[in-house]
Amino acid sequence: MASPSLAAAAASPLTSLDLATSPASASRPAAAAASALRKRPVLLLDQRPHPSTPNLDSSAAAAAAAAAAGVAQAQPPPPRRKKAGHTSSSTRPRWQTALSVAAKNAVLLALLLYVGDLAWRAARPAPPRPVDQAAMAGYDARVADVEASLARAFRMLQVQLEAVDRKIDGEVGAVRGDLAALLEEKRLELEGQLKRLDARADDLSDALGALKRMEFLRKDEFDKFWNEVKESLGSGPGTEVDLDQVRALAREITMGEIEKHAADGIGRVDYAVASAGGKVVRHSDAYDAGKRGGFFSSLLSGDTAASPKKILQPSFGEPGQCFPLQGSSGFVEIKLRKGIVPDAITLEHVSKDVAYDMSTAPKDCRVSGWYQEAHNEAYSGHAASAKMYVLTEFTYDLDKKNVQTFDITAPDVGIINMVRLDFTSNHGSSALTCIYRIRVHGHEPVSPGMSVSQS
Repeated sequence: MASPSLAAAAASPLTSLDLATSPASASRPAAAAASALRKRPVLLLDQRPHPSTPNLDSSAAAAAAAAAAGVAQAQPPPPRRKKAGHTSSSTRPRWQTALSVAAKNAVLLALLLYVGDLAWRAARPAPPRPVDQAAMAGYDARVADVEASLARAFRMLQVQLEAVDRKIDGEVGAVRGDLAALLEEKRLELEGQLKRLDARADDLSDALGALKRMEFLRKDEFDKFWNEVKESLGSGPGTEVDLDQVRALAREITMGEIEKHAADGIGRVDYAVASAGGKVVRHSDAYDAGKRGGFFSSLLSGDTAASPKKILQPSFGEPGQCFPLQGSSGFVEIKLRKGIVPDAITLEHVSKDVAYDMSTAPKDCRVSGWYQEAHNEAYSGHAASAKMYVLTEFTYDLDKKNVQTFDITAPDVGIINMVRLDFTSNHGSSALTCIYRIRVHGHEPVSPGMSVSQS
């Protein structure tokens, strides 16, 4: 709403004519009057009615005009223009001050109202909005869809895992089978190698046994032998021996040894040979040659064919020149030519290169010995007054030579003159077992007072 001063000013506007005819401006020059007009504020108000402002009545208009005229007359004349360098300040009107204060108060009031509204809203929060049931139903449906998708994915993953497990089990089973087959193959190969190694170990054991039986010369024995060689050549101890003489002597010794070896095949004295006085005194049941068929009846014919004396004579490697015993087990008792200290037993069979059948060869054997007095020579039953001692046990091996020698393993063996060979099995034949030759090796006692193996 407009103030009364503004309304009065609007009712009586000042024109340039009134300003020019005022008493104060009559005595000033025209230039001062024009300068005063430029400095005085001129307020021109629109006299047209405003749609938002109510029309003033005539009395109010007249009062406003009178007030304006009075204000105009009461205004002092404008101050005289000062010289350059001095500034003049006009006094601010009251209505402008009142308007400024009112505007500030209005702004402050609006600010207070805004702060109070904010505080009220903070103290009393807005009530929660009502739950939208349709939105909740849609959310539950989406959650259900996600759960169903997860369940399907889990089932698919489980099926894939089961398929992978089955595939892995199949591959592992195949690998296990291959590994088992490979291990079995390696095991069989290793067993074969072990068997070959065992055979070679047996051969090595036999070789070591033969090496132990060899008599090596010591240095003093060799010196003695060399002196004897020199004496046999007619040379003195200080003379040198010609190489040709040594060769001739070596040839003579070698020929003697060859003759000795050719005499019995192995070069060892046999105290059971029949030509020197050995004889078979007792044996198990002999195989009946009359019931044989085929080549046995042609080879073993006549009175001497089944004689036990054959096992004490050279067989010269001829098949069928043996003494056959009934069945796969039996025994033979042999009287030696004289009492000896036994060293080894030799069992001979026909060579497998010329044999018709190797199943009749004896296999597991045991050799016993004792000393039989001369007055008990014609006895009924073995060792009537003597006790037998086991001299050795052995197995006749077909993979080795046909003439196999086995050392006496019994300790402290005395003098014996009786030997018994027991065989408990052969190499497969159930009808008969063939004994080709038995030899007993040893040495004669050094003195007559040597102990005798008897009870």
